[in-house]
Amino acid sequence: MRGVFSIMIVLLVALTFSVDASKNKKDKGKEGKSGTDCTEWQYGKCVPNSGDCGVGIREAICNEQTKKHKCKVPCNWKKDFGADCKYKFGRWAECDTTTGTRSRSGTLKKALFNADCQTTIKVSKPCTPKLKVKSGKKGKGKEN
Repeated sequence: MRGVFSIMIVLLVALTFSVDASKNKKDKGKEGKSGTDCTEWQYGKCVPNSGDCGVGIREAICNEQTKKHKCKVPCNWKKDFGADCKYKFGRWAECDTTTGTRSRSGTLKKALFNADCQTTIKVSKPCTPKLKVKSGKKGKGKEN
């Protein structure tokens, strides 16, 4: 029984060394390839396949290499500052009666794909008319 046990241990140790040796060969092969890979990729804007929004393609360039990546421009996104610039916005200001618009400002939170983004932006939208609320209790509860 001791002989079988010692043979199993020797086989287990030999198997462990062979697995480590094969991993080292794979790692050495990867090191050779990674020397040609770029670390400073420059990403272009996402260009929709059709129209102003939807699925499209973004090109990435590094030295003489070019790659194309799938991307998506949201259809409800503000086109003024693009889909690659993410901002944190404050509250909407009160309605300006002279222009009929309200505005708010945003500060840059994240620039995706090394996009060229403004640090602060200001957006505006038309004011919505105030709805009058009736204070009657029509249709609720029992009538006395």
